[in-house]
Amino acid sequence: MRYHQSGNIPQKRHTIFKSPEDKFYYEQLFGTEGFHGISSLLYHIHRPTQIKSIGEPKDVAPKIAVEKNVTPRMFKGMNVTPEDDFMDSRKFLMVNNDLKMGLSKPRKSMDYFYKNAECDELLYAHSGSGILKTFVGNLEFSVGDYLIIPRGTIYQVELYSDDTVFFVVESHSPIYTPKRYRNEFGQLLEHSPFCERDIITPTFVEPKDEKGEFLIKVKKENQITDFIYATHPFDVVGWDGYFYPYKFNIKNFEPITGRIHQPPPVHQTFEAHNFVVCSFCARMYDYHPQAIPAPYNHSNIDSDEVLFYTEGDFMSRNHIDLMDFTLHPGGIVHGPHPGAMERSIGKKFTEEYAVMVDPFRPLKITEEALKVEDTSYKTSWLENEDNHLEDRSQE
Repeated sequence: MRYHQSGNIPQKRHTIFKSPEDKFYYEQLFGTEGFHGISSLLYHIHRPTQIKSIGEPKDVAPKIAVEKNVTPRMFKGMNVTPEDDFMDSRKFLMVNNDLKMGLSKPRKSMDYFYKNAECDELLYAHSGSGILKTFVGNLEFSVGDYLIIPRGTIYQVELYSDDTVFFVVESHSPIYTPKRYRNEFGQLLEHSPFCERDIITPTFVEPKDEKGEFLIKVKKENQITDFIYATHPFDVVGWDGYFYPYKFNIKNFEPITGRIHQPPPVHQTFEAHNFVVCSFCARMYDYHPQAIPAPYNHSNIDSDEVLFYTEGDFMSRNHIDLMDFTLHPGGIVHGPHPGAMERSIGKKFTEEYAVMVDPFRPLKITEEALKVEDTSYKTSWLENEDNHLEDRSQE
């Protein structure tokens, strides 16, 4: 992250700051990891602490169906049920102690505010468009945008259409750009597949000076609790720092290619504690005269591998639809489906887009995931006549 400033702020932090009407503004430190991590300072028209009431917590813990999974699986995201409410639409399919991931198909804009008080959020816009409204400004989003929302951010989502689909990751640790692509000052290096110009910061919006009853749904410890505040949470007249939501579009990722097949780390886009996020993008294939563009068989002993398929045709897998998730558990060999390796030889480029998450601790499978599982996937590498017929049809 880089330093950013919006609106009006005092010349020096932790000092008196007043409005033109000689009324105090109220400073808030917004950050994580105690006073050690990155942070921002926000300046409110009203005290941001004015709670009027707190409701009973609602349990939203994912229901685990498979605690210990060693089975390759496919989940048909197309079959995940849409919901009108933004939070009700969030269906987690795979979880561990570091993250939760799944799909969200909200059909209506939020008429309340929301704060995740324990997890950073990654929302990847598979379809639809809208605007993420936050207390530090707004971010318009459309297809292909990653929205990175730090924990503690108060936000609303306004949808421009009812076909929005998000791939969702909630992370119990901060989500950062890869450390190996940054120098000791935090600047992205020349060999990074993206740069600061590709990272879009919030557009400042005039503060809301309103009193009344404002519902903020707060999520913590797998519970959502309704807080009613006496003032509008978007009353920030200015802020500065390193801690804020931002967006990055997958099509601004510049793929790293080579003469022979490149391993998944070249596609890394984000990292957190015990997992990474990668972007597989349209790119030239390997250009050695005998290169095999399809990925080689591999077994990541220490990590599971999840792919979310978002655009294009997928060379390495048979019968993949958009919004499908594939899960390959650590220690179990996986690779191209029968015929995929052969079909890839001689291909010059791909137009596929996918988001990959590699967790370094095993994933548990939820009841929501089993509702949309294609149970035939685990045996889909068997060589049979159907595969050979499909192979010949591609020649």
